[in-house]
Amino acid sequence: MKPNIIIISDSIGETGRRVAHAGLIQFDSQEVEIKRFSYVDTVEDIDTILEEAVPGKTIIVYTLVNPELRVHLDKIADKKGITHVDVMGPILDALETTLGTKPHLKPGLIHQLDEEYFQRIEAMEFTVKYDDRNDARGIELADVVLIGVSRTSKTPMSVYLAYRGYKAANIPLVPEVPPPDLLYSNPNNKVIGLTIDPLLLNEIRQERLRVLGLDLKAQYASINRINEELEFASQVMSRVGCPIIDVTNKSVEESANEVLRYLKNKIVRGG
Repeated sequence: MKPNIIIISDSIGETGRRVAHAGLIQFDSQEVEIKRFSYVDTVEDIDTILEEAVPGKTIIVYTLVNPELRVHLDKIADKKGITHVDVMGPILDALETTLGTKPHLKPGLIHQLDEEYFQRIEAMEFTVKYDDRNDARGIELADVVLIGVSRTSKTPMSVYLAYRGYKAANIPLVPEVPPPDLLYSNPNNKVIGLTIDPLLLNEIRQERLRVLGLDLKAQYASINRINEELEFASQVMSRVGCPIIDVTNKSVEESANEVLRYLKNKIVRGG
């Protein structure tokens, strides 16, 4: 009989599998069979699984957060002379001692975190795709749509929101370019307007031109052009009927947190 590793977990057992593989690659290639038993939550399950364990040939690797199950497995494995490795127990005990609090003892929490991670990645990819685009598809698919004139922090705020798991689209408001008709219907109340003090915007745009090595007298940074754009944006936002956030002298985080508060309140209201 060739050596085998039995993975026992009260979740899917992926952590135990990775630990086993991480150990195996430190040895010259050998045939080792790995069996995984997921969602084990009773002592009867453990008893049944250990019936096929063979002393000297089987290693039990287990990731059980329930201390009663860990104690039972230890007892049975010791009695049968089966080598067993507790992956979760020692770190839980050490953390409990150091932090002075009890663990949740809830299986599968790490995979909930994984789901949150992949949700953020998906939101990031969406946000990059629909950054600064006059695109009705982005409005339709987004969790939140930011609208405003150039240099009102639409892109960095969208990225911040994406990191928090929200698919954010942003649409530039330019007098010469009509926004998509869908914007005015404001589906699911997802549109949020951004505005800013014209004098501050003038400074920001001039600095942008300076960095790019362009003429500081360009229309893009003229106060007349800025006022024209802001007036157009105000008319659009009024027609949309969306909340408006003034980003003047606010950090991206401060403004983004206002958006988050709106989104959370909208969810509570069922909007």
